[in-house]
Amino acid sequence: MSIHPAANAPPVAHPPSYLRRHATGELAQRIERARRILEHCTLCPRDCGVDRLAGEKGYCRAGAEPVVASWNAHHWEEPPISGTRGSGTIFFTHCTGRCLFCQNYPISQLGVGQQVSIERLGEMMLELQERGCHNINLVTPTHWMPQILSALPGAIAGGLCLPLVYNCSGYEGLEALRLLDGVVDVYLPDSKYAADAVARRLSGFRGYVKSNRAALREMYRQVGPELVLDQDGMAVRGMIVRHMVLPMGLAGTAQVLEWIARELSPDVYISLMSQYFPAYRAVDDPALGRRITPEEYLEALSAFDAAGLEQGWRQEYCEGEE
Repeated sequence: MSIHPAANAPPVAHPPSYLRRHATGELAQRIERARRILEHCTLCPRDCGVDRLAGEKGYCRAGAEPVVASWNAHHWEEPPISGTRGSGTIFFTHCTGRCLFCQNYPISQLGVGQQVSIERLGEMMLELQERGCHNINLVTPTHWMPQILSALPGAIAGGLCLPLVYNCSGYEGLEALRLLDGVVDVYLPDSKYAADAVARRLSGFRGYVKSNRAALREMYRQVGPELVLDQDGMAVRGMIVRHMVLPMGLAGTAQVLEWIARELSPDVYISLMSQYFPAYRAVDDPALGRRITPEEYLEALSAFDAAGLEQGWRQEYCEGEE
């Protein structure tokens, strides 16, 4: 990804937010409140209402114990997330969506992964820190939020001191997001669509646009538009909104970017992605069964400029690469 333009914020020292919540005892209160949500699950806007602690499962198929597909140093995130030593990604199994084109569908939809204990989840965080990763990057965390919070005290006792990155679809329950205020350091949400009908057909999301925009507003309220960097140029607080351009303008790119600039701030950092390729059930889809064209991506770049956005990254267009 290339920077557009370079970040202007000066490097500053910034301790992870969750350390302060833990020291005051507030993290323990948040964990208790989050665990209660699992008794009548409303972690995402589907509001399934199932009792996951009693073994019931809703749309996402997640139960009481976390399921992890992989954890490793990842070098292909945005520059202030991956840096030189990689982002410490923990890929969680299952998802609140059913994207036809999901590139990680074995994990998100087929359930590939290993059930782990809360203690083991905390150990994974510490192992990633010991490997030199810049942060702990929680990938598809929405339906596991209470379990993630529950793993933090043990990890903190073991010396965890890396920023938490919440790498999500942007289809979030507001009650759950509010429990993350002052715990998550960097939000990395998607803003996938500008039209509910498209979101429902392509990803199975109900009421996506309203829910996504409400979630982005809440994240913005918590961390603001500024991307705060440490002395190494790594993000320690803020938000980066990801948007992937789809064939035939299906993502509504211009409308998504215009809303962010108008309703949040033109200073919000945007990661505009050209990496779409047909995967999973999109291979034979008449609209999704091809990569985007250079012309479609140029339209997206023009929409970025027209919205007045000035911060973020524009992924290079590489025709034919997957």
